[in-house]
Amino acid sequence: MNLLILGATGPTGRHVVDLALQAGDKVTVLARRPEALEDLAGQVTVVAGDATSQQDVAKAMAGQDVVISALGRSTSVRADDLFARAATAVIGAAKEVGVSRLVWLSSFGVGDTFRSASAAQKVMYSTFLRNIYANKEVSERAIRSSGLDWTLVYPTMLTKGPAKGSYLVGERLPMKGNPTISRADVADFMYKAAHSPEWIQRDAVITD
Repeated sequence: MNLLILGATGPTGRHVVDLALQAGDKVTVLARRPEALEDLAGQVTVVAGDATSQQDVAKAMAGQDVVISALGRSTSVRADDLFARAATAVIGAAKEVGVSRLVWLSSFGVGDTFRSASAAQKVMYSTFLRNIYANKEVSERAIRSSGLDWTLVYPTMLTKGPAKGSYLVGERLPMKGNPTISRADVADFMYKAAHSPEWIQRDAVITD
């Protein structure tokens, strides 16, 4: 399969890249800092560009089967409109070049998933993460109405731990306290979702 991965220089995106290469997929990445992927020279196609530019995204998307977005803001609690602008660019590029499948990384607590959050989670989502979550919600409204074959992935708090290989996933999951999941396991789910029709136009909440 031909995969375009956005956010490949981030920790979750890099896990997705590694999984795709191990499986023998052809990987293209769009990166503002191509030098961050120098260790993958000869293994992936690197397109220099910005995920918020429809022109850049369309250039990287040509000939792809699936787009996987693992875009994030690292440790920042400000979105700087990244997610909404990236969604607009990706949707426009997808329609321009004829790619329909999109797996998009969000966060548990965004949009309707907030209602099933625990009390502890709701405090964090409505204060510390409020700005980022609001922008993610805007991006997801655009994706849901895009007509694309999307999957929105909602992990609980992300950790740097190793993949366990087993996790809970469902359109809605009960929450207690502040559960976590490793970025490696989230990447595993996103990669598998990209290769299966099971989660097309569905929300996927994922946690340990």
